[in-house]
Amino acid sequence: MASAGGISDQLFVSVKLESPRLAELDLAPHLFGSHPVAGSWDPSRALPMERASAAVWELSCVVPSQQEALEFKFVLKPKDDCSSCIVEEGENRLLGSGSTEMEMRTALFKLIEDKDVLECNVWVETEMLSPFDLAASWRAHQEYIQPSRARGANDVVINAGLESRAKNGFASGLEHDLEKYVVPTPNMGSGVVYAANLTENPRSLLHTGSSSNNDTTKDILRNSNKGDSSSDHYANATKDATAGCAPSLEEQRAIFVDRGVGSPKFPKPTDETFSISNIKLDSEVKITSDSCNQQDMPAAEGAVAAAAAVADQMYGPKEDRKLAIVLVGLPARGKTFTAAKLTRYLRWLGHETKHFNVGKYRRLKHGTNQAADFFRGDNKEGVEARNEVAALAMEDMLSWMQEGGQVGIFDATNSTRNRRNMLMKMAEGKCIIFLETICKDPDVLERNIRLKVQQSPDYAEQTDFEAGVQDFKERLAYYEKVYEAVEEGSYIKMIDMVSGSGGQLQINDISGYLPGRIVFFLVNCHLTPRPILLTRHGESLDNVRGRIGGDSSLSEAGELYSRKLASFVEKRLKSERTASIWTSTLQRTILTAHPIIGFPKVQWRALDEINAGVCDGMTYDEIKQNKPEEYESRRKDKLRYRYPRGESYLDVIQRLEPVIIELERQRAPVVVISHQAVLRALYAYFADKPLEEVPNIEVPLHTIIEIQMGVAGVQEKRYKLMDAVNPTAGL
Repeated sequence: MASAGGISDQLFVSVKLESPRLAELDLAPHLFGSHPVAGSWDPSRALPMERASAAVWELSCVVPSQQEALEFKFVLKPKDDCSSCIVEEGENRLLGSGSTEMEMRTALFKLIEDKDVLECNVWVETEMLSPFDLAASWRAHQEYIQPSRARGANDVVINAGLESRAKNGFASGLEHDLEKYVVPTPNMGSGVVYAANLTENPRSLLHTGSSSNNDTTKDILRNSNKGDSSSDHYANATKDATAGCAPSLEEQRAIFVDRGVGSPKFPKPTDETFSISNIKLDSEVKITSDSCNQQDMPAAEGAVAAAAAVADQMYGPKEDRKLAIVLVGLPARGKTFTAAKLTRYLRWLGHETKHFNVGKYRRLKHGTNQAADFFRGDNKEGVEARNEVAALAMEDMLSWMQEGGQVGIFDATNSTRNRRNMLMKMAEGKCIIFLETICKDPDVLERNIRLKVQQSPDYAEQTDFEAGVQDFKERLAYYEKVYEAVEEGSYIKMIDMVSGSGGQLQINDISGYLPGRIVFFLVNCHLTPRPILLTRHGESLDNVRGRIGGDSSLSEAGELYSRKLASFVEKRLKSERTASIWTSTLQRTILTAHPIIGFPKVQWRALDEINAGVCDGMTYDEIKQNKPEEYESRRKDKLRYRYPRGESYLDVIQRLEPVIIELERQRAPVVVISHQAVLRALYAYFADKPLEEVPNIEVPLHTIIEIQMGVAGVQEKRYKLMDAVNPTAGL
């Protein structure tokens, strides 16, 4: 095999052997084989393996690529007698020379004195590398082992403390039962919560009685109940609603910049399609010096300036944009789940967003024991009652938007054109986008129906689960008889987007910066259950020194955590071979991920720690002493404070948006190894935490936060693998 320029590629080999008994027996593992590099089957020339921990030995080497396969075996040698050895039992091992391979097996040795068999775990990983890759790896290795002269201290202490770690009883392995490491979750509960219960409380019912005091609303509701859907009425309502979707002058001035976050190129889904009609996205808007006030731009440069520009735009004076997103769809189609997900995303980006669920209004006003007949289309009293609570919820949403809210999400079936006409008339020209969820997969529907009956307060007093399922299916049949798909105004249709087997997104008459971002978010959403594991890097030398930022290596405790993390990932994701490991580009996260084998690893510059600017490498005491004004400004507003020539938490959130989108798109587990400020921002998204709480979210060292994504929403579990030897306050 040859690379560009005719230079032969090289075979990189990484071998690990694990056995807690080797140290007790005073045996050292070696490797020998058919290639001269491995001693040509001469045990006296076997390659010694380096001890990585109390129970793990490893060996990495590079050999020229060959057509024939390489053969090798393990051999154990007593430390005080190199003349005798114990060769591995069984056939020779074969080392392929193709693409990246990973093998996990056991090695058996017959001990001479005890006449018993020693079993060791073995991991072998091979990869073809070009000379250019090898040179880059060597440069990185040299950088890791060189002392840092910036602060007068070594970043890495090679082979120091391994023996002391063994004497102190440290081990890289974990208990087989991972539940032993579970600790309480201080920020987000682990139980399943019905999504509709987390929506806004009905102000009009709780504060002003059971009916609206708005005369206009009463008139619209009265006309709606009479079935007023004349062409003039509908045309006027549609005209008003559509007119409100035109981009405002401020919206056209939205700054589009390259965040410079180095997002990796993932394969795009091939089984999802778009059907776009009359879509106008702001990507065509050209920004000129006349339309953008240059003095509003920050003085920083590069990626920091990019994120800062977006953050200033998003979190500065609020633009006069009001957007109403009205859900449409039959029951059990994932409307509430989609609405909750979208609400969480928009809040995280800094948009004032609230989720109004009409079912919550109905239960408060009419109780939870409504039989399926209540939802019949020919039940006049039921239709009037449901339209009334829909009008009350819409009135509350519009009142909130009038008070300063930016995006209101109206969650109900809204299954007839008559109901949607009523809502558009109430909106009085505000921008309305209908979001219709359509699902034709019978398996998904059955799952959703049973989950709905299990969680919904409508069936809390139903003791017979199957009777509840039957009642809900009757309700669903009544809705299907009168259902009218959306064909009017601005709309987004999500068709079979959650089944995991592809889907379709139809878009009509969508324009503007924020609607465009919403479309991009929705096309990446699905309900496939999978865990996302968040963890900080192992303790670094700068953690020990109490310094912020930097690019130091791991401390001894950090190295131990990296091995414990590898053991945890192997146990937790042993059946998830499609999982991936994401790190930042800073070496403390890369080194933490290094012992993890068998999974692809991706480096994101967007996952780098918050940029401390001129304060990088300083302790907080040094900042307080040398830059008291900066120290005080940060203390007063940690969320918005931006380090000189650095970043704020809001800047970090903006550069993390592509990471969130990719996490939503992934259908396999992901392990994210990053930094405290970054993980605070990511965790705030999943836990739906207010932005003001982001800088104070607890993300301790050597702890794994497991976020479980799926149809039931978001749940959390925390595993504490070990204590932090030198716990320090983060950025």
